[in-house]
Amino acid sequence: MRAGPRHVVPYEPVNPARPVPGAPYPDLMDACAALADSIDSLAGLGYPDGRFLKELGRVAGVRRGPFWVTDAATGGRNRIRGRGFRPEVDDDTAGQARHFAGTVAVAARVGGRITRWLTTNILRDPPESADGRLSDEAIEFVRLVRSGDLAQADAADWIRERLCHAPRRSAASDPA
Repeated sequence: MRAGPRHVVPYEPVNPARPVPGAPYPDLMDACAALADSIDSLAGLGYPDGRFLKELGRVAGVRRGPFWVTDAATGGRNRIRGRGFRPEVDDDTAGQARHFAGTVAVAARVGGRITRWLTTNILRDPPESADGRLSDEAIEFVRLVRSGDLAQADAADWIRERLCHAPRRSAASDPA
C-alpha cells in the first residue's frame, strides 16, 4: 500500500477557539492579535531569522520549499480570518493577516525592492492604499528582523504596536 505525501507541520498558529488543526479561523476573531500570538509561538521555537520569516509565511498558507512561489502567486490560504488591524492598514476585508504574512514570506526570499514592485505592479496595491501600507510594514518587518534590529522575541509586540488596533481604554483609566 502506498502512503500519501508526508507533511510535517512543526507549529500551528495559536488559537484555542480552533480545535481542529488546519481548519480556518472564525470570521469574527481579532486576526491581528492572532497573528501576533502566532508570531510569539513561532519565536519560541528558536529558528534562525531567515527560517523564522519563511515559517511566518505558513500563516498565510505559503509553504516552505520550491512550491512557495505557487502559493504566493495564488494568494496562499487565509488561515487567520478576521479584523483587528489599524484603519491605515485595514482594507475592510478579513484577509490582512494573510496579506502581511504572505508579503513577509516573499520579502524574506526575494528582498524588499522586488517585493514592493510585485505588490504594486502585480497585486496592484498602490503604496498609498491600506494594502500598500501593510506591504510596506511587512517589508520593514523583514528588514528589521534580518538586520537584528528586531529580535524574534519582540516581533509580536512590534505587530501589536504597529498594526493592531490600540487597546481600548477602560472607563476607570479615562481622565475625564
